[in-house]
Amino acid sequence: MPAQAVIEVLSQVWIECGVPEYLRSDNGPEFIAKAIQRWLTQRQVETHYIEPGSPWQNAYGESFNGKFRDECLNMEVFYSLAEAESIVEMWRQSYNQERPHSSLAYQTPAEFAASWRMASGTMDNSVHSEFQAITDRHQKRVPVGELQRQ
Repeated sequence: MPAQAVIEVLSQVWIECGVPEYLRSDNGPEFIAKAIQRWLTQRQVETHYIEPGSPWQNAYGESFNGKFRDECLNMEVFYSLAEAESIVEMWRQSYNQERPHSSLAYQTPAEFAASWRMASGTMDNSVHSEFQAITDRHQKRVPVGELQRQ
């Protein structure tokens, strides 16, 4: 995933959830890119990397990856990119909207996020405006499923 795409995804998450103190990730190229590092530094967000070969340091992420692989990717044969996007989106909606998680006190992620936003208050307007501008640019792009292969 290119650095700009990571920035746009993080911006959207931060609009919805607020800007974190740090970002924990593995050492994947999309997170160690200089553009990402500059962008995070400008926003005073620290980076906390898990040690290579230590997936237990990112247990929630690894748990999600396993569920996604076992319950979605390994259960389907995708015949087109559009079909894959549609099936993955249905799984994501179910995972976030319908399914309680023990790590979230048996709330769905959507319920947990809503209660967290209520408890934490609103974001600073200047930060929200900056991230909203990035999101607006991103939403004007053609969805991946509508692109023709070259």
